[in-house]
Amino acid sequence: QLKLVESGGGLVQPGGSLRLSCAASGFDLDYHAIGWFRQAPGKEREGVSCITVTGELTKYADSVEGRFTVSRDRAKNAVSLQMNSLGPEDTGVYYCAAVRLIGICALSRTHYVRWGQGTQVTVSS
Repeated sequence: QLKLVESGGGLVQPGGSLRLSCAASGFDLDYHAIGWFRQAPGKEREGVSCITVTGELTKYADSVEGRFTVSRDRAKNAVSLQMNSLGPEDTGVYYCAAVRLIGICALSRTHYVRWGQGTQVTVSS
């Protein structure tokens, strides 16, 4: 089966860090643009970060700029999201999504066709 699996979520105190991973199973993530999204309880799913197939272009939501870093880990067929200086506003379920398109880096959900199940991130003291 073809799957995307997020991992690395958990409970962290404010100011702490987490590193999320989006790993592909059954297909080559190298040929896919990747987006990271999150959804807090009662809120709409929002784009957090994205990275192009080549990794030459990345984007970040204003709310995470300077704190989050997305990168490709091609040896592991995965994409990582390093999250630093976390605050309660970062709490939510984090999803990764993939689309086999060159040059795309989108924080909107429209383009993505394959989604993971999500991993919970809770920032609380």
